[in-house]
Amino acid sequence: MPMPVPNMAVSPPKSYFWEVFPPMPTRRVYCTPLFQDSRLTVLGGCSETGLPLDSVEVLDIGSQTWIQLPPLPTARAGAAAVALGTRVLVMGGMDAQQNPLSSVEIYNPDEGKWERKTSLSQPSMGISTVEKDGKVYALGGMGVDTTPQALVRVYEPAKDQWQLLSSMPTPRYGTASFLRGNKIYMLGGRQGKLPVTAFEAFDLEMRSWTRFPCIPSRRAFAGCATTGRSFFSLGGLQQPGPHNFYSRPHFVSTMEEYDSEMGIWIKPTRASRMKEKRADFVAGFLGGRIIAAGGLGNQPSPLASVESYNPMKKRWEFVAPLPSPRCSCAGLQTPHMLFLIGGVAQGPSNAVEALCMRETV
Repeated sequence: MPMPVPNMAVSPPKSYFWEVFPPMPTRRVYCTPLFQDSRLTVLGGCSETGLPLDSVEVLDIGSQTWIQLPPLPTARAGAAAVALGTRVLVMGGMDAQQNPLSSVEIYNPDEGKWERKTSLSQPSMGISTVEKDGKVYALGGMGVDTTPQALVRVYEPAKDQWQLLSSMPTPRYGTASFLRGNKIYMLGGRQGKLPVTAFEAFDLEMRSWTRFPCIPSRRAFAGCATTGRSFFSLGGLQQPGPHNFYSRPHFVSTMEEYDSEMGIWIKPTRASRMKEKRADFVAGFLGGRIIAAGGLGNQPSPLASVESYNPMKKRWEFVAPLPSPRCSCAGLQTPHMLFLIGGVAQGPSNAVEALCMRETV
């Protein structure tokens, strides 16, 4: 996702509200969303029966109506996708046998159809993707037998060619990626059932990797966000460590902040903890605040609460709760909205909601 522009103005908590859009025609989890020209495209995902979907649905934000695009040639869940102008490029993901896919497909709206493109060198799901200057960078992924990958691949659409670049120092998938200038920052992720603490950046000009200090604590299903100056790793499920081997995994309210100007992880304080313990939620940056929305906590059902961190006052405050409490949502950040798409309530959800800000004078 693109890096937000550092914005010192912090919106008051009451300026945040949820816009509830018409529900998706298809309930889904592990879907892949894209935002282009006031249109939200939702690709694939997992159905109520647990099978990957080939359906592609587009919400026109202005008219608040859904339209159906031609189905994906390959049904897939947990795929990666990027917008290339008006076109949509989708890659990887998982098939009905829960095997990773190598297939790559592009949708051209002028022709109204999907076209198969050169496949990935290896099947992958949970790839992190970034588009920059018309090129698509695909980093990491989960290969066959849940093997984490260190692959870095770049795709040139005009040539329909993939090229291998310098591998990531730490193989992983499901990593939070942030584009700032000519660098792609990779924070967290997973290797099988183990959460990864590595924090690394790829320089697109030098085509080389830099390692930063690791995330201080190891948590699965944490949320990651950035203000432009700082990177945040929030909440998650704390795994038992070697020193407390017999303890059970537990939800945490941890917030860890890496200050890129000082080059350190700031020592957490009691005040820096989130108000709720949560994992598997959507994190973002909106109106000068870090946002943590929904997810799972110590309650039997998903959380409705949404909280925001004010980096100036260094404290968390609640904002408007989530209209449809759920976890495992696909999150999508735009400059003025933070979308939560699908996910799980009692089963897969068809809810589409966006946290927005009222204009404040």
